Amino acid sequence: MRREDFHPSEIPAKPGVYVYRDRFGKVIYVGKARNLRRRMSSYFQPGRVSRADAKLRSLINSIDDWNFEVVRTEDEALILESRLIKSYAPYYNVLMRDDKRYLLIKLDENEKFPTLKLARFKRNDGARYFGPFPQGGAVKRTLDFMLAYFGLRACPDSDPDEDTRKRCLKRVVKDCSAPCVGAVTPEEYRGRVAAAAAVLAGDIAGMVEKVRGEMTAAAAARQFEKAALLRDVATNLEGVFGKRNRSFEHPRLPGTPLTGWAGVEALGKALGMEKLPRHIIGFDISNILGKLAVASLVAFSDGKPDRDNYRRFRIRTVHQSDDFAMMAETLTRHFGRLLAENRPLPDLVMVDGGKGQLSAAVDALVAVGCPPLPVIGLAKRNEEIYLPGRSDPIVLDRHNPALRMLQALRDEAHRFAITYHRSLRLKRIEESRLDEISGVGNVRKIELLREFGSVKKLRESSPEEIAQRIPGIGLETAERVVDALRKRPGTVRLSD
Repeated sequence: MRREDFHPSEIPAKPGVYVYRDRFGKVIYVGKARNLRRRMSSYFQPGRVSRADAKLRSLINSIDDWNFEVVRTEDEALILESRLIKSYAPYYNVLMRDDKRYLLIKLDENEKFPTLKLARFKRNDGARYFGPFPQGGAVKRTLDFMLAYFGLRACPDSDPDEDTRKRCLKRVVKDCSAPCVGAVTPEEYRGRVAAAAAVLAGDIAGMVEKVRGEMTAAAAARQFEKAALLRDVATNLEGVFGKRNRSFEHPRLPGTPLTGWAGVEALGKALGMEKLPRHIIGFDISNILGKLAVASLVAFSDGKPDRDNYRRFRIRTVHQSDDFAMMAETLTRHFGRLLAENRPLPDLVMVDGGKGQLSAAVDALVAVGCPPLPVIGLAKRNEEIYLPGRSDPIVLDRHNPALRMLQALRDEAHRFAITYHRSLRLKRIEESRLDEISGVGNVRKIELLREFGSVKKLRESSPEEIAQRIPGIGLETAERVVDALRKRPGTVRLSD
């Protein structure tokens, strides 16, 4: 989004990463935040530039465009921030330009007796990598416990020699199942490796339950040190390896397309469509208690934004806060025009919302005589996909390219609608300032706006020009108009 489009109410109060670009489109700063709204708003506060040091002042003055990405936890924000900084080396990021990388866990199943190892780099060597994990200490302690728990080897050599086997203390204390001496069969050892890999992938319920059971038993036996150790292990398992804390695998710059053709194919498969949805349009509504209601239409072609086919609508017939009726009016007008002009229809229609918005959209299409057309609703709370005639929604994995593409389409429709709605609010506020000027009634206000086009043009005009172009407005009144409009220059700030 452009800097002038920034408005705090659009930024979620959630963890995430934000990206600032300069007027040339170059990434100049990447930051993370526990609360995106609070952190990003701090850069645009009045007077912040005058109070900032030289570096921050230069950064703020250089911001021309911004984007953000919401994540689930602060750890994910930390990981994504680090990756983006290393990928784009923004000018104003200096603290994380070193070679620090978060820990990975490596599993090379091509070894004779595979085991789990710590790694800093993900290499193209055929091994499986889990992570990265920002909680380095917790990862190391939990990995040591898992090696003993599953009886995996901890020695550096996958096939140790006779001398190394004799001196192996892990075998003596039974922390290793000792596959190298035949204590377990290779198949049994591989089963242990597979169980450990499942835990790393997020299947921790069974292991956590067993560890907590051992903790309770240790506490009952007054073995408090052992119970405390087991408690920490269970906490680390849930905090580091639980599915809710799994970190994403690939860094992506916020503001760039989430998916392309892969998203189109995945969406067609998820919805069971015979024809791939190459051309998708999405709708969103924006209003405040029914006032200045607008709608947006955004289009994706082959999984990427098709801005030439974006459209925006002023709601005409609905004068109360009724999103369903507004959605119906928007689709009625748009598809009525498409059919009247015999223009091609999209492969898929998406509306922002659940069953109510979807039902309104389907009713509108039927009312205008539109041929059968795939229509879906995307409910934001749980990212559920609703289809006509189905009571249960489709729920996709959050990494699924189909869901990522629908989220990008929905977010772009929301941004486009909000931007239009805000521009109308600003225009309404600017125009209302004419009502405060003595000697300017409703008739003269309309004449001024019709002649000059906007309050901005009026502000930039001289009193002599206004008096000359508007009959009945003398120089004195024109001077009052210009003085009143120039008292508060710049953009008008709106409350949330």
